[in-house]
Amino acid sequence: MSVQAVKRRLSPGSIEALKGERPIVSLTAYTTPIARLLDPHVDFMLVGDSLGMVLYGLDSTVGVTLDMMIAHGQAVMRGSEKACVVVDLPFGSYQESKEQAFSSAARILKETGCSAVKLEGGAEMAETVDFLTQRGIPVLGHVGLMPQLVNTMGGYRSLGRNDKEAAKIRRDAKAIDDAGAFAIVVEGTIEPLAREISETLRAPTIGIGASPACDGQILVSDDMLGIFSDFKPRFVKHFAELAPQMSAAFEAYANEVKARTFPGIEHTFQVKR
Repeated sequence: MSVQAVKRRLSPGSIEALKGERPIVSLTAYTTPIARLLDPHVDFMLVGDSLGMVLYGLDSTVGVTLDMMIAHGQAVMRGSEKACVVVDLPFGSYQESKEQAFSSAARILKETGCSAVKLEGGAEMAETVDFLTQRGIPVLGHVGLMPQLVNTMGGYRSLGRNDKEAAKIRRDAKAIDDAGAFAIVVEGTIEPLAREISETLRAPTIGIGASPACDGQILVSDDMLGIFSDFKPRFVKHFAELAPQMSAAFEAYANEVKARTFPGIEHTFQVKR
């Protein structure tokens, strides 16, 4: 009797072990179809709270709820088999206390089946990261530019350009590293500082608007696909230009419907005689 091999997902531990071996590949995913397309190519998928802006048209990530993250986490898990799946803890679901963070993170892991959660914050969140990891919840950290704090950080801008900012980012990264995060996203940080942090931390760094020297990279999938044509951050490369193709397809569909050339008889169900 043959035993079929069980497919195993990459774990947070296997992501951590890639530091020094090869670059770590990551992209965001919010839906089942996109997760299916990404799964063969990435090490981990992030169900980011960026979905608030990308899918829901919110001005920031602050309005994203725990229920929204769980629903999209479930969708991504249904579309993936190989990649490690990480789900963001949204604003207000973990900052109040480490106990609140555990309750929110445990709910995400239980209801989605994902492998880890991500939270934003530096030294002030280190105790929370340690609390979670000691209780069996793997954590992906996030330092530098933190979108959930955009209202107090003066908007979206690169950080680390002065000594005070640079010192804070160094402290934040080390604190989250010491607290046991399996990897740390470094966002919107000047290149030399991101390089320095990547070389000194135990945990792998995942860059976005940071440095080629980071141990891995992540982008918002919709950004790198060129779906958004009105705004392109400096750190984004369009690996495709889908917006014009999508617009042309929608126009062609509208024209054929108006001209009654779609649907044709071949697209309808006929009575068999």
